[in-house]
Amino acid sequence: MELTIRNISKTYPNGVQALKNASLTIPPGMYGLLGPNGAGKSTLMRILATLQEPDEGQIHFGSLDVVRQKDKVRETLGYLPQEFGVYRNVSAERLLDHFAILKGITNRAARTEAVQGLLRQTNLWEVRQQKLGGYSGGMRQRFGVALALLGNPKLLIVDEPTAGLDPSERVRFLNLLCELGENAVVILSTHIVEDVSELCTHMAIIDKGEILLEAEPLLATEALQGRVWRKIIDKDQLPLMQRELAVISTRLQAGKFVVRVYSERAPGMGFEGTEANLEDVYFSTMAGHFGQRRAQAAKEVAL
Repeated sequence: MELTIRNISKTYPNGVQALKNASLTIPPGMYGLLGPNGAGKSTLMRILATLQEPDEGQIHFGSLDVVRQKDKVRETLGYLPQEFGVYRNVSAERLLDHFAILKGITNRAARTEAVQGLLRQTNLWEVRQQKLGGYSGGMRQRFGVALALLGNPKLLIVDEPTAGLDPSERVRFLNLLCELGENAVVILSTHIVEDVSELCTHMAIIDKGEILLEAEPLLATEALQGRVWRKIIDKDQLPLMQRELAVISTRLQAGKFVVRVYSERAPGMGFEGTEANLEDVYFSTMAGHFGQRRAQAAKEVAL
């Protein structure tokens, strides 16, 4: 089933407009939602998870109206928020069993099979009797995924899932999400470009409540090729570069700055062409150099 979001807006009582006429089409598989902190990602995730209502707009998951049929949507929904609490003195197996009952899995045999299957799938079987208070950050995230997967949801929403994970835990967690994307719509909300680059076949970039770009990562990157230029400079040269050129990003390396800029043609000044990547797409889009027009052009070329 496809998730369609049309003209969603949300303004909080303090006057902050978290979403501004946002529209997306999200197919089955892994979908990345990229944006800085405060961009509106979490608000959109909570609306999709039926925890908040938009001020206006429509959302449909297949034939289900997400705004008006919340109970039906929750039957097929899994949600892993950015932060979630656990009962520290309860084992993973016991707590997962408890939530399975709340999810409506009342048959004991079916519940045992579901709980044990999820503990194995999330690589928690060996520590199933361990109290959750002793779990590492990655283990708690995998337990959160197990909770989200109760009932075999067809729509899975994960909000900033790799924040705070060490590299090995991050890899294990992303591999798990990738497997889940084979049979469901999985929305990965994050500010980490690498997560989207490695996993997602479709993506969107959001900032200040507005969708700046909706594209396939590979096509968006291809559309930027030939427009990214690189140079290593001294620190005192940086202000000049920022005044004269469309700087995409700067990175300190061995006491020097590696500067990447966007330009339709060779900018001179000693810059050399370099291969574009999804991080360039992200920063170029955020700076207004690259957006819906080029993404649409890339889509038309692909068709």
